[in-house]
Amino acid sequence: MKRLILFSLAIGALSMASCKKDDPQLGDAPTEADAQFTYEVSSESDNIIIFTAANSQLTAQWDLGNGSTAEGTTVEGLYPQAGEYTIVLTVFNSGGSASSSQTITIEQDDPTLLDDPIYNILTGGAAGSGSRTWVIDSNIDAHFGVGPNPSGAAGDYPEWYAAACNEKQGAGYYNDRFTFHLSAFKFDQVPNGSVYINTEQAGNFANSEETNVGDYRAPYEDRIGETWTVTIDEDTTLSISGDAFIGYYTGVNDYKIVRISENELFIRYEDAANPDLAWYQRLIPEGYDSGSDCETGGGGGTGYALPIDFETVEPEFEAFGGSTDTIIDNPFPTGINTSNRVLETVHGNETWAGIFVDLEDPLDFSTNTNITVKLYAPSTGTMRFKIESQANSNTFVEKDVTVSTANDWVEVTVDFSGEAADTYDRLVLFPGWDVANAGTFYLDDIVQE
Repeated sequence: MKRLILFSLAIGALSMASCKKDDPQLGDAPTEADAQFTYEVSSESDNIIIFTAANSQLTAQWDLGNGSTAEGTTVEGLYPQAGEYTIVLTVFNSGGSASSSQTITIEQDDPTLLDDPIYNILTGGAAGSGSRTWVIDSNIDAHFGVGPNPSGAAGDYPEWYAAACNEKQGAGYYNDRFTFHLSAFKFDQVPNGSVYINTEQAGNFANSEETNVGDYRAPYEDRIGETWTVTIDEDTTLSISGDAFIGYYTGVNDYKIVRISENELFIRYEDAANPDLAWYQRLIPEGYDSGSDCETGGGGGTGYALPIDFETVEPEFEAFGGSTDTIIDNPFPTGINTSNRVLETVHGNETWAGIFVDLEDPLDFSTNTNITVKLYAPSTGTMRFKIESQANSNTFVEKDVTVSTANDWVEVTVDFSGEAADTYDRLVLFPGWDVANAGTFYLDDIVQE
């Protein structure tokens, strides 16, 4: 039986001090009745609650009591863990505002709401550590930079300026730590004494000082016990509460997730002082070695060679867009593929989800122009192939191929004739391209021929 207990109800009308009844430019402020709301449990779970404002004509802003906020007449709140949550609705018009609150009690945990690919990557997951610390990947070129807003021809990439490895040493930037906890969605920012801030934000930080690598550095205390939320809409957005933030500060704490995988978080965010700019940062889990452009001048000098058959060597792929990747025993040893081991990837909730592998040497298409993969797909559709440079992800080529057979092993091939040699040392594969949650795919025998 679905159970949601009303704990208390408190309604208080608020109005803007400057609003007067005799001001002809302003309407009447909202009333207590305008600020009321109802709620109901969803059909999915007792722990997913749908809230509806009584007056749909007013701007409605919600504090959902779980560390997240929302806007709109009808919104949804997720409460994976049992407890009491106070929800506050504030409605606005030109005459003022009014607020009401209700406290609800969630009686039981719903761990299924915590089993989300992005949650698991950020925090280590309920089956793992439950918390994970991320740092700026200072050893890789383009770990920090800026581009146009909206994004230009290069897409979500710092095309106007991309920092070289360790370029911002001394800015109070590379020793910052950011920990995501699954429990209560807590977030800790530990800047180890100082933070790196945009020049336009320097006046908002006491004792800020200009650095010798550009912009400003300022003393900053740890922000412990803030919260994080992920919103999946047109973009997947990671938001941090309070005055905590991630890395270089531009006046915002909402971040678009461009790429996320087990060992990479690549984010894009705006500039509060200059709306024409978009900033980028690349983070990795603390302790993870992604290679070093500082030593090699390229993609880190590590990787694998084609062909890849998953039999004697199990190469390390990276999944993104919410996808997963696991090397397993071949579940369908039939037809053209009776090998023992294959790669299984469960497609994520992003239409652009996929996997990639870094190669030890750049591809040479002067003689062998095709890349072929054996694929077992749950449905017909499109698979995208992408070759790119590890050192500069803005250098890439993408090609699509139609997958016309489902539930059987087939070979899919893309011809990269004429593409440059000694340039592309990363292979990115998008099975189920342009479809969210496209299902489970199996890949084997990645060959250049």
